[in-house]
Amino acid sequence: MLTASSLACTSVARAGSDNPAATSSITVVVSNLASTKSAVKLYFYNLREKFLKPNGYVFKKVVQPSGQSKITLPVDLPQGEWAVAITQDTNNNDKLDKNFLGIPTEPFAFSNNVRPKLSPPDFNDCKFVVGGTSTVVTITLKE
Repeated sequence: MLTASSLACTSVARAGSDNPAATSSITVVVSNLASTKSAVKLYFYNLREKFLKPNGYVFKKVVQPSGQSKITLPVDLPQGEWAVAITQDTNNNDKLDKNFLGIPTEPFAFSNNVRPKLSPPDFNDCKFVVGGTSTVVTITLKE
């Protein structure tokens, strides 16, 4: 199992991501990676109206799987409701490729393993609660 101590990981914070005193540790486990070499990007959201909007995430983490088909990433988050969107950049062009209809052609996933059919998922379908106890968020990447 791959852990944060063995990952090449970067984090990008966004404006409005003040660190209040009440934070909790969560662990995000992403399985079914399409590539053991391509970057996995995790986007963390805490506002419904900004979910999946360009630059609407609070922060993102970029993880190199380093030969593993599964990643385990511990993250400290302010308490409240959160959702995670994940993509894997299999061709390493630093963007999520889409077809002419706007549907991703690279692997993606959402917290709660929400599988959208004809439109992007809603924050309320993907949200999980970060509270006083440790939370494990398990997500299977969809190709």
